[in-house]
Amino acid sequence: MSRPFSFSPVRTALLLAAGVLLGSLWPVLRPAAPVPGQDAVTSPQSLAAQVTLEQVPVPFLHIRPAAMEAHTLLVLYPGGLVSPQAYEWLGRALAADGIETAIPVFPLNLAVTGAERAGPLIEALGSGKRVILAGHSLGGAMAAQYAARHPETVGGLLLLAAYPPGGSDLSALDLPVLDVLAEHDGVLNRQKWQDAQARLPAHTPVQLGGAVHAFFGRYGPQRGDGTPTVSRAQAEAELLDAVRSWLAEVSH
Repeated sequence: MSRPFSFSPVRTALLLAAGVLLGSLWPVLRPAAPVPGQDAVTSPQSLAAQVTLEQVPVPFLHIRPAAMEAHTLLVLYPGGLVSPQAYEWLGRALAADGIETAIPVFPLNLAVTGAERAGPLIEALGSGKRVILAGHSLGGAMAAQYAARHPETVGGLLLLAAYPPGGSDLSALDLPVLDVLAEHDGVLNRQKWQDAQARLPAHTPVQLGGAVHAFFGRYGPQRGDGTPTVSRAQAEAELLDAVRSWLAEVSH
């Protein structure tokens, strides 16, 4: 469902048709995103961000630093059937570091229905900033596909439990890549992920110990996922540390 994979025209059509059906079953397949705890709501990170839902140039969740100019634009594609708000926590935390986050809203909450949506966002918001493209699961596959097609517009790629789909070869690009996995991910196809490593340039791998596929976004448990052996809070903290460290390196 939110597994990244290669897309032929036939498979894309089938996925879109399935998406219509799955969209009608949304309340059954995906519980509502959990409300953050009071500590998350009142944390310095959350207070350092301004969050708005905007419609131009495309519908997107816009997360900006409240007290400084942003030096980096992070365009983040959500996982399949996951709403943009599930990744708001990460954008809010990164805002304290001068990072502006744009999370596109896709038809049916499937990035495959609008994989080029990063383009208008980069054009509208990316001037004078380093542009990082990111994505979780299916969203990561589409982000990698976009980066392969438009390498001149992207200054880095962040893959969260994701890999480039077949036909998207980034191996010859001079592109920093951070590839983050969860130790107990029951959704990611490990063999396809392994095979796809040859389609990436030299990159930084990170594994979140004890974490699962659904810990990258706040959307609740996911069918077929593994069993976590750490708390969501611990996994989020480790992910945030890894992303911050990597962004600090690629910004120099």
